[in-house]
Amino acid sequence: MFSIFKGWLGEKATQFGMWLKLDAKTYKRFHNLIVSTRNGTTQIDHVLLSRFGIFVIETKNYNGWIFGSENQKSWSQVLYGTKHAFQNPLHQNYRHTKALAEHLKVDPRQVHSVVFFIGDAELKTNLPTNVMTSGLSDYIKQFDRVVFSDVELTRLEQQLSKLHSASLSTKEHVSNLKERYSSNTTCPKCGSPLVKRIAKRGPQAGDGFLGCSGFPNCKYIKKK
Repeated sequence: MFSIFKGWLGEKATQFGMWLKLDAKTYKRFHNLIVSTRNGTTQIDHVLLSRFGIFVIETKNYNGWIFGSENQKSWSQVLYGTKHAFQNPLHQNYRHTKALAEHLKVDPRQVHSVVFFIGDAELKTNLPTNVMTSGLSDYIKQFDRVVFSDVELTRLEQQLSKLHSASLSTKEHVSNLKERYSSNTTCPKCGSPLVKRIAKRGPQAGDGFLGCSGFPNCKYIKKK
């Protein structure tokens, strides 16, 4: 099973190399990084390191029409008349950029989130410019202000190379995800403590549940 995954990953990395026509000396590429966080791990599809910043690229292989907005919890895919909801990839990639910035000890403003749909998808609603179906290299080339010195760049490249070599296996990563979402004390989304709450309205009024103490910034809830 793991060999199949490695083959799939190699294919994706090859495709990524074709999409991204950037100078390999200027933009260092790292794929399939698994970064430790305060409450588990998070897996990052692709990272580009350059003197102009770090780019964290979340790839989505979807066909059909894509509907969503920057702040919606879920987006929708419509394909052959069938509607499918999926997690807002901007929210998903926010966790990735935050974890990587903390791991590398860099200013989060120097870590840029990019969502790239690699399938035959069409974006049907207005979305931020960092969500795209084409033009990935052109978007990245817009960042032309130097933010990392040569010394910093060398340090970051060494750290990312070490992180890639030490990344957890897929099985361990999945195990960490299951453990994180089964916790009754820590929010799996942001790492804040979970607190006991009582529903005040709606069909579940009076029922108890666990909610993130970071509300309203994080709205995760878990039924008891």
